[in-house]
Amino acid sequence: MKDGFLKAAALSPSLRVADCNYNASQIVSQLQDAAVRGVRLAVFPEFCLTGYTCGDLFLQRTLQQGALDALQTVLDASRELDVVALVGLPLLVRGKLYNCAAVLCGGRLLGLVPKTYLPNYGEFYEKRQFTPGSTEVENVTVCGQEVPFGTSLLFRCRQMPSFVLGVEICEDLWSALPPSTFHALAGATVIANLSASDETVGKAEYRRALVSNQSARLLCGYLYASAGHGESTQDMVFAGHDLIAENGTLLAETSPFEGGWAETELDCQRMESERARNTSFEPSAEGYLTVDFDLALTETKLSRWVDPTPFIPHDERRRAERCELILKMQADGLAKRLEHAHAKTAVIGISGGLDSCLALLVAVRAMKQLGRPTSDVLAVTMPCFGTTHRTRSNAEILCDELAVSFTEIDIANTVHSHFKDIGQDESVLDVTFENGQARVRTLELMDTANRTGGLVVGTGDLSELALGWATYNGDHMSMYGVNAGVPKTLVRHLVQYEADIAASAELRRVLLDILDTPVSPELLPAKDGEISQKTEDLVGPYELHDFYLYYVLRFGFGPSKIFRLAKAAFAGRAEYPDEVLYQWLRNFYWRFLPSSSNAAACPTAPRWAASPSRPGATGGCPATQPPRSGWPSWNRSRSKDNFFMKQHKKTADGSGLCCRHSGRSRRAAAGAESKPDRCAALRRAHLWRQQHQAHLPPRKRCRLRCGHRLPHRPHQDPGRRGPLCGLALP
Repeated sequence: MKDGFLKAAALSPSLRVADCNYNASQIVSQLQDAAVRGVRLAVFPEFCLTGYTCGDLFLQRTLQQGALDALQTVLDASRELDVVALVGLPLLVRGKLYNCAAVLCGGRLLGLVPKTYLPNYGEFYEKRQFTPGSTEVENVTVCGQEVPFGTSLLFRCRQMPSFVLGVEICEDLWSALPPSTFHALAGATVIANLSASDETVGKAEYRRALVSNQSARLLCGYLYASAGHGESTQDMVFAGHDLIAENGTLLAETSPFEGGWAETELDCQRMESERARNTSFEPSAEGYLTVDFDLALTETKLSRWVDPTPFIPHDERRRAERCELILKMQADGLAKRLEHAHAKTAVIGISGGLDSCLALLVAVRAMKQLGRPTSDVLAVTMPCFGTTHRTRSNAEILCDELAVSFTEIDIANTVHSHFKDIGQDESVLDVTFENGQARVRTLELMDTANRTGGLVVGTGDLSELALGWATYNGDHMSMYGVNAGVPKTLVRHLVQYEADIAASAELRRVLLDILDTPVSPELLPAKDGEISQKTEDLVGPYELHDFYLYYVLRFGFGPSKIFRLAKAAFAGRAEYPDEVLYQWLRNFYWRFLPSSSNAAACPTAPRWAASPSRPGATGGCPATQPPRSGWPSWNRSRSKDNFFMKQHKKTADGSGLCCRHSGRSRRAAAGAESKPDRCAALRRAHLWRQQHQAHLPPRKRCRLRCGHRLPHRPHQDPGRRGPLCGLALP
């Protein structure tokens, strides 16, 4: 149960209609076996103590008392078991008969939940014997215990507060407004359904869809235990179709008529995380009573499948469909940006590597979508100290096959001059040596775009941005970053997909060779004509980093839980023993946390979303697009970067504030800034910021070289000087 994992099971024991003693013994046997396997939540079918098909026998006091005696047997057996169990029985309350679910743990009867919706159509006649349950909770005495009775009941584990159980019964799920909806809004993260759904042609698929969709809608785990062997009497047949789903993904199920049980681990913390991110999920616990219970806090052995590549579908057909969709989304976003900016060209720095290759492919698609010639894509290769013949040749061949404009700018002389200006010893291969080249590359691209009336298309991917493996104001910067939302592991598959559908054999060959080329920024001198700087040797395998990145951003999990998931995902991989997983996890956090602050300055990029990575995959991602909240690079980057850069001017010494926006000249602003107390006007602005800044989204801030964070309110007229800024101390 540590880390929010709850081992749960839906069970369908073999029953005898109206034989309560036999049924109790079957339930106890399966409950004990489940407890040995580590199950902490066991759900049995509707009327499992009596059998569902008793008909008018339910009205007999003998059967009612037999059910209570059977309940006592199960209660006694549960005293030594560390498990929450749910069993179904008929219960007489104030002269009315109810179809109930009894919730018990450690010999204690926690509560009784009556069925809300009674089917009275087709082969069902429940209204003949039973009364619908009420939302009003009252206390009743059952098996010598005073327990709450009503539909508005929740059950919460003290040791794991993220485990909150809600209960509904069979038809409740099939209704237009299931009680589980209200249970979830009241805080239930797990819903248990005790059912006696008979089997007809096509019903299993419909049942499966109901359970999966309800778990997705409620952001919860959903257990469905259905009646099985022994209930097949009269005109109904029961198949024991048990199901367990989590947030729309079916984790476990039994095949109809095959017997057995459905068993897996639910991630309750994941459900909490999903709900915290979903602003339309509005909690409301009015009228609910929560009953607390105790379970030992032990570590649950994971049997659920954890996807080692959560961004990538494993099915080849679905992977191809996803790649095509993502490429279309990237191209459409870029096409719209080119059209909106009236850009004559799309300028791309082409290196012969994966990222620039993908950006070029997307740009070609965008031009075709706009009905423009692919020659409007201007590919610029900028060889320097680390460029190899292989990457240079691949870049040229790729551009030729795609029929884009191609030019070469040798930046070596410029870099030499720059190093001389700053006093950099070229024999020292340090971070300045590397970043100097990257910034010169960006300078050339930006000025080329200005000269050609174009737009610089960024090539950096999501994984590089997360790890800080990009030069700030170098390859980190562009006018539109088409790859900024795509992780490195997915970049490879997108390029592979383009190779698979390539129009020519030569284009396919060069794309495959690019895929086979080691990932490198090529900023260190080559050795014997080969790449000397391999990214994964320095920052670690992207396969691991993308795995860590997914769980950090998508669910906000902590390091210990991510490490545990990684051990499960990469179990059996000789190259990834526990110490290696731990080493690169530490490296990931060491790089990721400082890099997050730089993400706010990233250009905008197209967003994409995806379905679970494979049907039934427990580790599949409900949305591989990075979340709207969390790391600020995705939707907090400014869409009008050039406008703000022009408006937010600094003084000559770089220390001035945006005082020109309040009507003062730059010279006056510099004078005011030089005063020790900065001026009364700025102090008033600082006071305004303290009072109102909290209500402004992060995109309505600017950062100057001086380190001050400045809120602004754009004027309605964009032609005016700009926003009104105020001082905020760091």
